[in-house]
Amino acid sequence: MTLENTRNIGLMAHIDAGKTTTTERILYYTGVNYKLGEVHDGAATMDWMQQEQQRGITITSAATTTFWKQNDTEYKINIIDTPGHVDFTVEVERSLRVLDGVIAVFCAVGCVEPQSETVWRQADRYKVPRIAFVNKMDRVGADFFKVVEQIESKLKAKPVPMQIPVGEEDDFRGVVDLITDKAYLWPLDDDGLGAKYEITDVPEDLEDEVHEWREKLIETIAASDEQLFERFFNDRSEISVEEFKKVTRKAVLNREVVPVFCGAAFKNKGVQPLLDAITDYLPSPLDVENIEGIHPVTNEHISRRPDPEEPLAALCFKIATSSYVGRLAYLRVYSGTINAKQQAYNVRTQKHERLNKLYQMHANKQRSLDKISAGDICAVVGFKDIKTGDTLCDKNNPVILETMQFPEPVIGLAIEPEAQSDLEKVAKSLNKIAEEDPTFTVKHDEQSGQTIINGMGELHLEILIDRLKHEFGLNLNYGNPHVNYKERLEGEVKHREVFKKQTGGKGKFADIEVIMSEVDEKGLFFENKIKGGAIPKEFISAVEKGFASAMSNGPLAAFPVLGIKVTLVDGGYHPVDSDELSFEIAARQAFRNASRKMNARLMEPVMKLEVTTPEEYLGDVVADLNKRRAEIKGMDEQSGARIVRAIVPLAEQFGYVTVLRTLTSGRANSSMEFSHYEPMPAELEKKILEKGLLFF
Repeated sequence: MTLENTRNIGLMAHIDAGKTTTTERILYYTGVNYKLGEVHDGAATMDWMQQEQQRGITITSAATTTFWKQNDTEYKINIIDTPGHVDFTVEVERSLRVLDGVIAVFCAVGCVEPQSETVWRQADRYKVPRIAFVNKMDRVGADFFKVVEQIESKLKAKPVPMQIPVGEEDDFRGVVDLITDKAYLWPLDDDGLGAKYEITDVPEDLEDEVHEWREKLIETIAASDEQLFERFFNDRSEISVEEFKKVTRKAVLNREVVPVFCGAAFKNKGVQPLLDAITDYLPSPLDVENIEGIHPVTNEHISRRPDPEEPLAALCFKIATSSYVGRLAYLRVYSGTINAKQQAYNVRTQKHERLNKLYQMHANKQRSLDKISAGDICAVVGFKDIKTGDTLCDKNNPVILETMQFPEPVIGLAIEPEAQSDLEKVAKSLNKIAEEDPTFTVKHDEQSGQTIINGMGELHLEILIDRLKHEFGLNLNYGNPHVNYKERLEGEVKHREVFKKQTGGKGKFADIEVIMSEVDEKGLFFENKIKGGAIPKEFISAVEKGFASAMSNGPLAAFPVLGIKVTLVDGGYHPVDSDELSFEIAARQAFRNASRKMNARLMEPVMKLEVTTPEEYLGDVVADLNKRRAEIKGMDEQSGARIVRAIVPLAEQFGYVTVLRTLTSGRANSSMEFSHYEPMPAELEKKILEKGLLFF
């Protein structure tokens, strides 16, 4: 299979827009599955985890490879189905990092929902070309053109409908292809699982509407290409369908337009034209920009082409544990070729790893392969030490590819095994999950002796507890979720720290003078202003390391410090007693002592909340939010319902889904994602500090 005919794509959307159902139909029509797996039956191929099947949601991004033939040309399609729930946004993030193109799935009723905006921004960040699929056209309240309008207004994109629907809600029968000016119609009562459809002339009652949207499509695409634009005004009849598609493809690759398609995946309508659109408009590995990296020693910029003959450059974007083959590392190979049983160099560990087996994935099943070349996605077994974001390369041609940045967990939970004999098993299980999920962290609280697990939301922690019980066979006690607060240091202080320790042999000595000052950004901002060699260079990096580690315990209540600037201005060393450890310890002590002289504030995570509720419950919903210290940012009307947008402290939102159901007789729904940290009100800060850090 040539790279030109390969597509690495993903599906992304708000929760419940129908991504997994759409993927299941794609697998059915391409011949990978011989029966349809339904999400609501717990039988979807891509939702293979027990928790996914029970809840009917996608938790992990699953990968599969399939093939589609169009115009006698066979295309290889690597598909990643990503989660829609905001708690699992890391799965979307790391998938988008390695994909060439994306299908954004929208619900025809819900239109552009909050998580749709989040994943769209993620795709913007990685410059991923995309097409849109408006799903659930058979649902009551479906409105294709409203979705198109919101893609433009909310996502600031340039949507171009390539189809318009024939019928709507229960009468949805198919689509009109605006390029060919033909209708694709499926029987309303279809026992053939959507395999049979007829291509007919445009229904008479749609001719005017089709003409209007067809003209808009032609004008938009023609305007993206000067030559086509001239010919469009001279004699548009000379422009062939294939030529028009080629120009459309170019506009998609340049991210100038977003082609919009529609259908009803659950009713098996509109999927085959969507598959054609994947091959027509989404990029092959040859169409995307060369991958950029840096040399690990010289820091020079390196560019690698998607060529099997180039030196190897591959990125590990996911770690998973399989009960059949053990630890799997998912790789995107950007250049070169990987052979089974060969050695690959891991830049982070600076060691070679033997790649025992290569697999092409189908959800949680594997097909063994001898080699994987540039432009492909695979899973590898045999690594001793690998993490998400690691670069594999040829040691003689080293390169570090841009790593992925993951959000910090905002919610924690204390756990302990029912049996003390399970302590070691718990530690091993938590380490395995932490390897798989970069947004999950484990911390041992020294004050309480408890193990604290941290995640992105209540559902995230709930799933993790569930996995520990069922997947790892552990019986656990656990407390209520708690908020991960941060501390902010305000003001500026100059501080000198001298660390001396004399023992029988060699002693310890470090002398540093620093200025610590507040910053509005996250992280440590370290500046070295030492002159004349007062401190050797190798000790200065130890000072920075010491401050970075000390920031995990703030002066107020040992919560991590959000950000601080440290300027090293003076110091001294002893030619015998000074070493890196001495300066690291001095830096940690300097942070502890200097931070106590600054004003410390407790910072709490604030969430963006969107509630969709029937009009009659609006007053109750808003009144309840006001009790939760929410700040209402706006209200909209959509499909007879009211949408309330607010920001609200995470501490006030525990159990909110249950409360909202009770308030609205189960008719409202909500979506929440992390927004920012902000200072707590003084009286609440006092209560938190008095309460302490015990969570059981």
